[in-house]
Amino acid sequence: MRQFLVTTLLFAALAPAAAELVRISPAQRAALGIDTAPLVASGDLHSARFPAKVAVPNAQLQVVTAPQGGVVEVLLVAEGEEIRAGQPLVRIQSPRLLELQGEYLETGARFRLAESNYERDRQLRKDGIIAERRLRESRAVYQELSASRSRLRHLLQLSGMDDEALRKLESQRKLSSSLSVRAPFDGVVLEQLVTAGRGVELADPLYRIARLTPLWLEIHVPLAQLGGLAAGQTVRIPELDLSGQVISVGRMVHGADQGVLVRALVSEGSERLRPGQFVQAQVAAAGGSNSFRVPGAAVLRSGGQSYVFVAREDGFVPVPVTVTSEEPGYQVIQADLQAGTAIAVSGTVALKAAWSAEGE
Repeated sequence: MRQFLVTTLLFAALAPAAAELVRISPAQRAALGIDTAPLVASGDLHSARFPAKVAVPNAQLQVVTAPQGGVVEVLLVAEGEEIRAGQPLVRIQSPRLLELQGEYLETGARFRLAESNYERDRQLRKDGIIAERRLRESRAVYQELSASRSRLRHLLQLSGMDDEALRKLESQRKLSSSLSVRAPFDGVVLEQLVTAGRGVELADPLYRIARLTPLWLEIHVPLAQLGGLAAGQTVRIPELDLSGQVISVGRMVHGADQGVLVRALVSEGSERLRPGQFVQAQVAAAGGSNSFRVPGAAVLRSGGQSYVFVAREDGFVPVPVTVTSEEPGYQVIQADLQAGTAIAVSGTVALKAAWSAEGE
């Protein structure tokens, strides 16, 4: 009751002011517990910490699969190892590879015979010795075998045989069931998906490999705190002193936590992160030259409009602001003010009461 009477007497002592000025003396400020602090541009500050997961960008992740069915003979690398493009990863004994090689050699022999017959018939037709029908028949056989040979060559290439191996097969005509699966790029083995001695079918997964520079941060930001977050803004991982850049802001709200997936790209220092690792991330507060991050108590609402109280020599002036996002204990606002402007950050309820009293 005594505090209520003191506050009432202080309000009664406030003189009316022009242009919305709420006159308060230094003694009254102290009695009402009114403190001030300078406005700081939101671009210089970061949000509260949000949970984030380190992930490999889709374009840098690949599952190496069996190019043909067979039995895994030997695994040449293991989880965690660095690999180079073209490096053998696994050897497979594949009966199907033998069949393809045999078909390829047989079709090649028939193709060369058909090619010779076609060239001979072209010349005979040119000399008028054979009918047009015979030339068409030899051309059809030649084209059919050419297509079959190309198909089988492509299947062998998909099975892991390069041009040099194919030339060796054609010259030596020596079949082999041993199939080497090679790394498609420089990277790291994230996971081994098969064991030696196991039978595999075509396209069965063998390894999961990835390039680990750069990496993604997948951050779950509560919808209420999303504000004006957009691509290009800075993201920090405080405990590791790393930073990245927002590349996308999701459109879907996840039902479990009512959060939105914000994806950031970390390039420099990404070797200090590991895929699957959970970290805490801070996102730069949205805004520009007129955007500020202020304590939550500094912002008050009246008549559906948000205000802050700007300090003057003989009192405070209420200035309308727009709240763009909220964080625990803070709000990000936009206002026609300059960085460094002093505003009330405590005792604002008493200021609002004094302001309302003057308006009556």
